[in-house]
Amino acid sequence: MDVDVFERTSSTDQVISAATYNMIIGLTLCWGFAINWYMVTAIPTEAISDIHPLIFFIGYFASCFFGIYLFNGSSNPIVSFIGYNFVVVPFGLIINIVVSRYDASLVSEAIRITGMVTVAMMCLSSIFPSFFEKIVGPITIALLIVIVVELIELYVFGIHHGIIDWIVVCLFCGYIGYDWGRANQIPKTVDNAIDSAAALYMDIINLFLRIVRILGRK
Repeated sequence: MDVDVFERTSSTDQVISAATYNMIIGLTLCWGFAINWYMVTAIPTEAISDIHPLIFFIGYFASCFFGIYLFNGSSNPIVSFIGYNFVVVPFGLIINIVVSRYDASLVSEAIRITGMVTVAMMCLSSIFPSFFEKIVGPITIALLIVIVVELIELYVFGIHHGIIDWIVVCLFCGYIGYDWGRANQIPKTVDNAIDSAAALYMDIINLFLRIVRILGRK
């Protein structure tokens, strides 16, 4: 395994043009979204719900962490792409469970809003890259605190405050801007494009899931 993708300041791999680099990021993201769409339409939600919760969550986290380990540490595009898919599939199962609770029109609206927010944050990141570099520390701490609070609310008190979803949306907006900024600061290689897309994919999906919940409460 090589240096962490976002710590790479140089590369022995062939450097590609900015247009090709961004196109690979876009195609990799579209691949992940397409797999998720297929999983939602092809896998019955009941089949996922029948899996024992402990087995499901162990498998979910094991697959995600293994995938992150692969794409984050490898400089081989094929290995990174395989790692990316190890993240996409378990996320697809979660998406399947979540969207099954809502009307198709609401899900479509959430997709549209997520897309517009993502593009907006990428544009802001391109204009103000230093700003997003400065906020990553605070938003990471804030996200950890929110996760702990949400778990306590859910499993101890059995409640969920809607404001938490709004906070998480804001935090992942910041992460999208930060990861897009990092993607454009490392050498433009095929492997780095796939790795960057994987990081952005997780930000975008988390943003989407929260937007669905916010719209669902309306």
